[in-house]
Amino acid sequence: MSEAPDPEVVELATKIFDLARQGQAEALVAYVDAGVPANLTNDRGDSLLMLAAYHGHADAVRALLERGAEADRINDRGQTPLAGAVFKGEDAVIRALLDAGADPSSGTPSAVDTARMFGKIELLELFGAH
Repeated sequence: MSEAPDPEVVELATKIFDLARQGQAEALVAYVDAGVPANLTNDRGDSLLMLAAYHGHADAVRALLERGAEADRINDRGQTPLAGAVFKGEDAVIRALLDAGADPSSGTPSAVDTARMFGKIELLELFGAH
């Protein structure tokens, strides 16, 4: 029999995921610097980095990467932060993830596949996937 999660822990985690979605980089990294895992994931496998990337917050993305967040961490649907950023057209986030070594061919669909789907030729060239 498993214990129900502590409501205070759930509330704190929800707050931290909201900070990532909103791009509140300073507050977000204060939690990470205080011990919250940089690769914390929600019930869908979305990491803090995935949420910040998908919502277009390059400063939060860079700050999380600097603190050890995995650039290619895949969520429960097989998606990477880079593919999410390509889908949303977040160029600054794409650059930050690539600078941190994100693999454009990782995930399903990959960032390359996503760029192809949406005819983003400049990104295919950036990824070296003409």
